[in-house]
Amino acid sequence: MTRRRWIADAWTETTASLHGEQAEHLARVLRAQPGQIFDVVSNGFLHRAEIVRVEESEVLFTLHEELEMDAALPVHLLMAVFKFDHMEWGIEKATELGAARITPVLARRTEKHLAQASAKRVERWRRITLEAAKQSRRSDVPVFDEPVALKAALAMVDAATKLLLAETEQENTLSAGLVGASDVALAIGPEGGWTPEEMQMFSESGWRHVTLGPRILRAETAAIAGLAVCAAML
Repeated sequence: MTRRRWIADAWTETTASLHGEQAEHLARVLRAQPGQIFDVVSNGFLHRAEIVRVEESEVLFTLHEELEMDAALPVHLLMAVFKFDHMEWGIEKATELGAARITPVLARRTEKHLAQASAKRVERWRRITLEAAKQSRRSDVPVFDEPVALKAALAMVDAATKLLLAETEQENTLSAGLVGASDVALAIGPEGGWTPEEMQMFSESGWRHVTLGPRILRAETAAIAGLAVCAAML
């Protein structure tokens, strides 16, 4: 039987602990008891761990042997901010698919009220990545950046392969752009697409324009489809 996996909030060399909502869920909902065994990700490593103390505010584990863990998909996803309910769904699925880093981008066509409210949503978005990482049995949680303007976002990218999903591109496919790649940055535009000025910024920063095919996809669908292709190719 597959053991349930948790991501520690705090740790030492020999112990790990869950706090807040994680501890409360384990204590009240799952009625955990000392002696139970779970998988716990602690300080970037996966361990078999045994509960030694259960409280609603903290569950303490003793760490046993280190286990083999899967690496994250080497993809830095730049996702323009769009309608929050759709974006949160996209963030959840991007985490499940293995994205290593997610950067929300304030694009020219991001609706003004969404851009203004985005900074207050970051902690919620990070909680979504945490829950999605646990649900999908990831051994890490993707880095989730503060929302930034496109110019600043481009400066944060250090991937060797930089690919922009562009509605105007008809020939160069994403899969072709991934041939020989080892680490990738993938950019998804807002509703309405990137402006010509933004497209030029991408080009000047060394990004290649690629396509997922002839259909126009919603932003969250493009993110999922793009990451699925990356997972298959990488």
